[in-house]
Order: sequence, then C-alpha cells, then structure tokens
Amino acid sequence: MADTLKVLIVEDDPYISDLLELYLLQEGYHVSLAYDGESGWEKYYDEDPDFVILDIMLPKMDGWEVCREIRRDERQVPILMLTGKGESYDKIKGLHLGADDYVVKPFEPKEIIARMEAILRRTSPHKHDRKPLFFQQMELDIQKHLLRRGNDQVDLPLKELELLYFLSLEKNQVFTRQQLVDRIWGYDYEGDVRTIDVHIKRIREKIGDEWPYWKLKTIRGVGYKFEVNEDV
Repeated sequence: MADTLKVLIVEDDPYISDLLELYLLQEGYHVSLAYDGESGWEKYYDEDPDFVILDIMLPKMDGWEVCREIRRDERQVPILMLTGKGESYDKIKGLHLGADDYVVKPFEPKEIIARMEAILRRTSPHKHDRKPLFFQQMELDIQKHLLRRGNDQVDLPLKELELLYFLSLEKNQVFTRQQLVDRIWGYDYEGDVRTIDVHIKRIREKIGDEWPYWKLKTIRGVGYKFEVNEDV
C-alpha cells in the first residue's frame, strides 16, 4: 500500500518535517512538505494527497482552519494532527473537526507511521463500500458527506456523520460507548470513551429531539442505539 500513497506533511518546524519525510520515504511513501497553513492548503488541492499529517500551531493559517477546509472536500482524506500542548482541548477539538487521530509532541517517527497505518487500515477497506442509507425522511451519504432530514440538509463534521452512519446501519441495535469508539476511532484510540457522549449530544442538537421518524436513544448503563419509529 505504502508505495502508492502520497503523504502531505504540514509542519513549520523543519527538523520535524524533514525527519518525518526521511522515515516515510524509507517506508516507500511519496512525501510533500508545507511549512505554513496557507501553503499546506494550496498543496492539498494541487497535489491531491492520500493522507495529511497536520500540525496545529502553524503560521498564516492554523491547523484547525486547514483541517476544517480539508473536511469540506468530499474525498475525506485521513488527517493525523500533531499537537505540542498535550491538552485535552486540542485533542477533542481536532476530533470534532474531523481529524482521524492525534499525536502529542515529542514523538518517535515510528509512532507516526504506526498511527498512519492504523488509520489507513480502518478507513481504506470500507472507503468505497459505504452505500447511501435511506430511512423515513432521511438520506445519509458518507461519500458525498451529506445528511438530509426531510427537505433540510444537516451539516455534520466527519466523525459525527460516521457515528450516525454506523448506528443507523445497525438500526435498533444497542452499542456500548467502547464499541462505538473502537468502530469509529479504532482500537488504538487512547482518548476517553465519553467523547461519544459529546458527539451524540452535538448530533441531537443539529437534528432536533422532536423529530418523530427516528432518533438516537440513550440506553442507560449501556450506550446508544439508532431507533426508527415504524408507526409514523
């Protein structure tokens, strides 16, 4: 897989970017470098990479904004974010914006490669298999990054969309928080499983709790399920 993949590294520290480039080249990846957010954004569209390694603290345009712009692209290229702070706020915000994982500096280059490969295993095999789903007054299309509720389009970040897709794909089945984290973020995710609660809350806020056709239901002491009202 590696010899066909193009990786874009957006990192303003030349030592870090050059070190990552060296290790990735040794693994057979094609590598492109950008040293600020604007250049990274331009190279993303000019070079069409398969994977993005993105620092948060960047000149001209920070990593949050670059991540937000990349997530507007329907290709949904995997993003691994780098943070030097190690603060939970950075991690949670990155995941909310649609990043697939994060690594705290300082790190070993081999850890980056391991995280990359875990993300690619998690996303690539299913990338083109996720067909649009249709329920009462609902259309959910991962490939187009689209959710329609009735005649209205609802804008969700990628992880919220993936979470809703997975639950609706297995309608009326109950999943624990850990099962959902494993499925959406992967088995190597080291964050708090309560991030599921945050994502569910945000989805509900955007969809509305009064929607009669289907809802995300909390099963106390267990987790969540996507419940369809067949009687409406």
